[in-house]
Amino acid sequence: MAAARTSGRKQQAQLTRLPIYLDYNATTPVAPEVADAMQPFLHEAFGNPSSSHAYGRRAYEAVEQARAEVALLIGARPGEIVFTGCASEANNLALCGVASALQSRKRHLVVSAVEHPAVLEPALSLKAQGWEVSIVGVDRHGWIDPADVARALRDDTALVSIMHANNEVGTIQSIAEIAALAHARGALMHTDAAQSPGKIAVNVDHLQVDLLTLAGHKFYATKGIGALYVRRGTTMQPHLHGAGQEHGLRPGTENVSAIVGIGAAARVASTSLAEHAARQQQLRDQLHRLLQEAIPDLLLNGHPRQRLPNTLNLSFPRVSGRDLLLAVDNDVAASVGSACHSERDQVSGVLAAMGIGSQRAMGAVRISLGRFTTTDEIQRAAQALITSWMQLVACATRTPS
Repeated sequence: MAAARTSGRKQQAQLTRLPIYLDYNATTPVAPEVADAMQPFLHEAFGNPSSSHAYGRRAYEAVEQARAEVALLIGARPGEIVFTGCASEANNLALCGVASALQSRKRHLVVSAVEHPAVLEPALSLKAQGWEVSIVGVDRHGWIDPADVARALRDDTALVSIMHANNEVGTIQSIAEIAALAHARGALMHTDAAQSPGKIAVNVDHLQVDLLTLAGHKFYATKGIGALYVRRGTTMQPHLHGAGQEHGLRPGTENVSAIVGIGAAARVASTSLAEHAARQQQLRDQLHRLLQEAIPDLLLNGHPRQRLPNTLNLSFPRVSGRDLLLAVDNDVAASVGSACHSERDQVSGVLAAMGIGSQRAMGAVRISLGRFTTTDEIQRAAQALITSWMQLVACATRTPS
């Protein structure tokens, strides 16, 4: 009986000991500042922003303050921010809203081969409705050559949608140069910048974009809140219809607490950006060095320099990335690619678009650091990954083919 109790305590201890979190590109924890800002709007300040009484006015003012904070983060005007339920909704609104508005004159879209499904799927849906879609490829680093976009542009191109920074390999695209090419041909420019805030600077005027997508849960707000920047004068139509909230582009009673949260997250993201980015890059590169020293033939996926400071996509030789993560599951939480299809045992579409062979792609692991990652965690994560890799390779060597 005593032995059983001891075993039970050990199992409980293992359940409560969480692994080191290195999957910040999938989602981030809610920042303490964000949770504190949201609390009043979960309890006493529960009013509907459309109500004219004191409860409603307080909610309305909170929403507008958050709108101003998000706008400040990306160099926009408050009136150009439309709150949505998530980044996927914002991407759908950008593509489908422009398509609805311009379909009588233009019927062509340009996207890249490494876009998130929240861009690729609406584009393919429009294709099924008769639109023409050009999909621009990438080089071996996941980078899009603006010249390839220029060749895809046509007089009837309505919109170009190219992500700012890739969620799997971190490669940062030349958005301003691509936007200039799109505008020269009379097309609008959208970028999915879900991965960017809090990691690199985002300014809509520097990027020259007409539409830009943000995801709250990628920069320490809650899940279930996103935003779409819509430059003043951009022609769009809603694809939901209701009472006209969010400038008539996204109807429905506002999720006030979540909106307050993304406003607070925007304040956090704009504070000491360069310092946080430099620290995350230092830790990322430290982890890369530790792994390289112990694992021969370890390969980097993504641009060696022009990528997010927190992102490290590596192909581990002679093992499956999925098997490695299973082996290290008690110690490290990372992913094999996008969280939206991490359960599928197949080659990442992003890596395939980069021309990476199936064996290398199957060994890929995405590691992404964040605001709360520590030096000690990096050292322990490196040791856990190295130990598990060695064990998997030794086991494969002993197993007859």
